[in-house]
Amino acid sequence: MIPRLFFHSFIVSMFVISMTNAQAAGVVPDSSIVIVEEGDNEGAINVTNTDNWPVLMLTTLQDIPEDAEKLLMVTPPAARVEPGKTQRVRFMLNSKQPLKTERLKRVTFEGIPPVQKGKNEVRMTVRQNLPVLIRPAGLAKEPAPWTKLTWEIKGKTLVVSNPSPYVVRIGQTVQTIPDNTAWTLPQTYVLPGQTFTMTLPNGKAPPGSRMVRLSPATTWGFAVDTYDAVLTR
Repeated sequence: MIPRLFFHSFIVSMFVISMTNAQAAGVVPDSSIVIVEEGDNEGAINVTNTDNWPVLMLTTLQDIPEDAEKLLMVTPPAARVEPGKTQRVRFMLNSKQPLKTERLKRVTFEGIPPVQKGKNEVRMTVRQNLPVLIRPAGLAKEPAPWTKLTWEIKGKTLVVSNPSPYVVRIGQTVQTIPDNTAWTLPQTYVLPGQTFTMTLPNGKAPPGSRMVRLSPATTWGFAVDTYDAVLTR
C-alpha cells in the first residue's frame, strides 16, 4: 500500500513537471581530457555554448583525494559565452618543484543560464566533469600506459601496481581469464606508484587465472580495445 504522503508528493511533482517546460543548458568541451605540459607551463581547451541563450560558464578545478597539491590556475574562472560561441580556457601550471611523474586533477564546466522572469520555464544546467593530466617536461609520450601495470594473484586477492611514471585510466571492472571472474577497482585510474588489492565478495580466489582483461583509455581520451595483461602468481 502506497503511503498517503508519498502519493500526494508524487501527484504534486507530476503536476509541476507537466506545467513546466524544462530545458537543459549545455556547454560542450572539444576534448574528453585536458592535457597540461610542464614544458609549456600551460594547457588549454575550447568549450562551446550549444544553447540558444547566453550562459555564465563557471570553470572549477578539483583535486583528487590522493593529490591535494595546488598545481594549476585556470583562466577565466567565469565567462559569459554567447549562443553558439566558443570560450578558450587556459590552465596555468604553478608547481614549485619539477614534476617527476604525471599528475591527475579534474575540472568542471558549468553553464548557468539567465533567469527568465515571468516565464513558466526551467532551464537546467549540465555540468561537464573532465580529467586534467599534467605531464612532466621530458617525459616521453606513452601511447599505451596500461601495459606498464603489473597484475598478480596473491592468495585470494588480485593485486595491481603501477611502477611507471604514467597515470593509467581504465574501466573500474576487470576480468580474470579463463575463469571470467569480475573484479572491481576502487576507482577508474591507477596513479604512479599506486597499488590496489581487490577481493571477491565470496572470499574465494578463482582457480586457473592466467590473464586479466581490462578496458583502458588512452592518455588523449581515445577509446581502444580491451587489453589482456599477463597475470603472475
